[in-house]
Amino acid sequence: MSVDITTLLDEREITRSIFEFARAMDAREWDELHRIMTPDATAELGTGTLCGPAEVVASIRSFLDECGPTQHLIGNVLVEVVGDLATSRSYVSDMHVGTGSKAHLNFFTLGDYHDSWSRIDGTWRMTHRTKHSHASQGSIEVLGAGPSGWRS
Repeated sequence: MSVDITTLLDEREITRSIFEFARAMDAREWDELHRIMTPDATAELGTGTLCGPAEVVASIRSFLDECGPTQHLIGNVLVEVVGDLATSRSYVSDMHVGTGSKAHLNFFTLGDYHDSWSRIDGTWRMTHRTKHSHASQGSIEVLGAGPSGWRS
């Protein structure tokens, strides 16, 4: 299989953005998520369809703002580039640690991110993310209640 250098660079840029998205969630750098997504990006993260970066970030924050430290580890990244469009799949293993009275609790999940990308003005931007959850362990109580108290 022969792959040209441009495709390799595209794959690297997309992979880096996947990593940056995970690190931004853990660092609570919400503006970074906006930078990675297109203005009309959508997501399916287990709470229904989210439209636009503001709604995606608000949903993520509804879980993480009340949580202690988190770490989203990304692995086995596969990227397919066709012109100015791309798709990616990556494993995610995330750990959430409680804070305050819940500091002794933790919550882990295993899943896959399936993302769509578009090259806009020479930069790859995420147009859609779906998280497929496969397993969880621990106490979900370390997380916030989710959008509109969804979890409760």
